Amino acid sequence: MVGRGPLHLLKLCVGADGVEDLAEWQERQPPGALSHVTRTRPKRAAEVLDGGSLYWVFKGFVLARQRILGLEPVVGADGIARCAIVLDRSIVRTEAHPRRPFQGWRYLPAAEAPPDLSGAAETDRLPPDLGAALSALGVVRRRA
Repeated sequence: MVGRGPLHLLKLCVGADGVEDLAEWQERQPPGALSHVTRTRPKRAAEVLDGGSLYWVFKGFVLARQRILGLEPVVGADGIARCAIVLDRSIVRTEAHPRRPFQGWRYLPAAEAPPDLSGAAETDRLPPDLGAALSALGVVRRRA
């Protein structure tokens, strides 16, 4: 059964303290396709490739996403087959949503994906836990 909207992926951003760290690391990568290599290819690849994004979790909060442009097979130096998630270089900040730790990646239905921050919102500069608390209290408006 296919849900409404694209199917997204959710992934912990290990080794980065925040969106700025991810952006700086990605800027240092060679020009051309940008990818994140993971062990398994999504079985629901067609849904993911139909407008899906990779939502990044930093220290317990979803804070950003990048559009998924492709899923490419790659073989590591160890000879093991993996999947490269090819990403748009543009990082879109999202409202802070709490997430418990998990391993690998998870599917994220469109209906559960946090909305993008609109423009240069003041909440963009808030610590994730404070932004999430304000959102839960209704101080920060969410898009429907």
